[in-house]
Amino acid sequence: MAARPTWKGYLKISLVNIPVRVFPATDAAATISFNQLHRECRTRIQQKKWCPTCQVEVPNSDLVKGYEFEKGQYVVLDEEDIAKVRPASTRVINVVQFANASAIDPVYVERPYYLAPDGQVAAEAFAVMREGMVGKAAIGKLALYGREYLVAIQPRENGLVMYTMRHASEVRAMSAIDELQTVPVKIKPDEVKLARQVIGSFESEGDLSQYRDDYQDELRKIIDAKIAGEEIVTPQDEAPPKVVNLMDALRQSLERVSTTKKRTARIEQAKPERDVKSPAKKRARG
Repeated sequence: MAARPTWKGYLKISLVNIPVRVFPATDAAATISFNQLHRECRTRIQQKKWCPTCQVEVPNSDLVKGYEFEKGQYVVLDEEDIAKVRPASTRVINVVQFANASAIDPVYVERPYYLAPDGQVAAEAFAVMREGMVGKAAIGKLALYGREYLVAIQPRENGLVMYTMRHASEVRAMSAIDELQTVPVKIKPDEVKLARQVIGSFESEGDLSQYRDDYQDELRKIIDAKIAGEEIVTPQDEAPPKVVNLMDALRQSLERVSTTKKRTARIEQAKPERDVKSPAKKRARG
């Protein structure tokens, strides 16, 4: 099924305006979700807005927005108040600067979207700007759904990927984590050397497509089994790992990797060679 755009507008880079379509880069349907049911009759429950003071259900028309400035004290803002600061939905992704792609800190990244040209006329300008952005990230602003988003845009394959970003005020400083104050500054060089050996033994190209969500797969098996009325066997919980000396744990890790590699090599060597028959020689003609 072809992906559907969730937004159409323009990518504005200086005086260049490129009509684009925005598509979600993730598939929410790939994750199993549940509804809440009444245990007794298996009926899906309804969520109701209830006022505990008046003891009544409140319709949406009687709801207002309140900001709690002190415990139990609220100031009410109506739609006219919010409209005074609400950005206009301009249908423009306005690029304000470019930076090296490596400068984008992942902690600021919120949600990915794909950008594609909107129409054949826009395709050429889209391709030119995408190629010119290689190694760079465009930082811009997007007014959408009554609020302003900070976005970062980077080339990806034959398109562009746009990330909605958190503002700096939304990101908590690591210095606020008290537990990190216990992390030692001085560490033993021999332990670091051994740690790097262990890490090196696991290095790969970082292909994430080879991994599956085992939890979702097992959950799907249980759902299918319950639909079919089959018995479900509960797996045994794994015993918690024993706490061992760091150096011992690193050495054991290296030994385990070495043993695994040797076993794999033996299996490869033990595979029978395919019998490749040489082509029959042609008879020489007299």
